[in-house]
Amino acid sequence: VDRRQRQMCIRDSTNSDVTDNNNKSNVISLYLMATRLTDYLQPVLNVVFRLWIAKIFFMSGLTKIKSWDTTLMLFEYEYAVPVLNFKMAAFLSTGAELLFPILLVAGLAGRFSAAALFVLNFVAAIAYPDVSPAGINDHYFWGAMLLVLVVYGPGKLSIDHLIKSSITKRFGV
Repeated sequence: VDRRQRQMCIRDSTNSDVTDNNNKSNVISLYLMATRLTDYLQPVLNVVFRLWIAKIFFMSGLTKIKSWDTTLMLFEYEYAVPVLNFKMAAFLSTGAELLFPILLVAGLAGRFSAAALFVLNFVAAIAYPDVSPAGINDHYFWGAMLLVLVVYGPGKLSIDHLIKSSITKRFGV
C-alpha cells in the first residue's frame, strides 16, 4: 500500500509540474505576443502624437497670424516672456508654431522640431501667469508627448526614417 501511495504522489507531482510549466509557457507566450503588438503599434502611436501636437501648435500659430495686432498686444502686456523683446518673442513663437508642426507631421527633423516645440511649450506655460490648472495640465500633457518624440524620434513612418535607411544602405553605416 505504501508503494502504491508513493507512486500516486509522484504521478500527481509530475502532473502538477507539467501544468506549472504549461502555465509559465502560456504567460511567456502572451507577454511576447503583447510585446510584438506594441512594437507593431509604436509607429502608429508616434504618428498620432505628431499629428495631435502639430494641430495644437499650428492652430495657435494661425490664430496669432490672423490677428497680429492682438498678438503683439498680448506679448507686450499679458505674456511675460523672459529675455526677449515682445515683438521678437511674438515673431519667433508664431514662426515656430507655423514651421515646426509642418516638419513634425512630415517627420523631417523630427527630434529637433519636437525639442523646439517642447521649449516653446515650456516658455508658454511659464510666461502666462494667469493660466488655469487645466491649462497647465494641457501643457504637461503636450510636454510629455513632445518628450516621447524627442527621445524616440518620429518613428518608422517619417522622412527621417527614410533618410536614415537610405544612408545606411548607401554607406553601410
